Amino acid sequence: MSAYFVPLEPLPDGTERFEPTDHTVSTWSTDMQHGSPPSALLARAVRRCEHRSDTRVTRVVIEILGPIPLTEIRVRSWVERPGRRIELVVAELSAQAPDGSWRVVARGSGWRMETADTTSIANPADATIPPRSGALPLPEDSFWRSGFIDTVDWCWLTPIGAPGLSHAWGKPNPELVEGEPLDPLDRLFLIADTANGVGTKLDPASWTFLNTDVTVHIFRVPDGAWVGVSAETSYGPDGVAMSSGVLHDDSGPVARVTQTVQVRAR
Repeated sequence: MSAYFVPLEPLPDGTERFEPTDHTVSTWSTDMQHGSPPSALLARAVRRCEHRSDTRVTRVVIEILGPIPLTEIRVRSWVERPGRRIELVVAELSAQAPDGSWRVVARGSGWRMETADTTSIANPADATIPPRSGALPLPEDSFWRSGFIDTVDWCWLTPIGAPGLSHAWGKPNPELVEGEPLDPLDRLFLIADTANGVGTKLDPASWTFLNTDVTVHIFRVPDGAWVGVSAETSYGPDGVAMSSGVLHDDSGPVARVTQTVQVRAR
């Protein structure tokens, strides 16, 4: 496969421009992007902005401010709070409105921390995900066979909608940006936004469950082509839910993820 985004000539101020491909299409509508590719693009901007080799990204919050169209998008980033040991980076993703103006449709903020050797005390607190043996097939209905979802190799370990914690592995195939190898953080965020789908207990034929955000705390840099998701969703009585889970690589847990979810009957 090719890429989720094709880079265009940047603006004179350094703002990056991208053309989304069909690989970004949402499961909810063919007129907008799935949350995963834009989230990964914002995480990429946080990682690359005034890059320092002695720091790494430790937490990223993605806020989805509205539907992200399948048209040209622009990304700019800056260091909001500089510091020697800790710094805050902000990135914004803009799209063109019908009146021709550009509006921010998603925002990312991330802490980057100075690294140090703590190998002697390393200890993952979360349980490991089951291995990729005994995979279950995805349902054949179009919700699970469209757009972005179809660009990922899936290894589903729990029946969709089953009670309790659900487990799945995913391996994105396209590049995030055409011509760039997938960075481990890019790959992690391409899968992180799917925790809502992995942990859902609802039938998408009867319910919609769209997340407005995704927060990822990364305690270890992931490695390898596959990202594991252990997730579950808690549902409130008033149309609001929360998806929470753990992200993994083949060596074990690497991050925790949470999402706020708006639930509505179709």
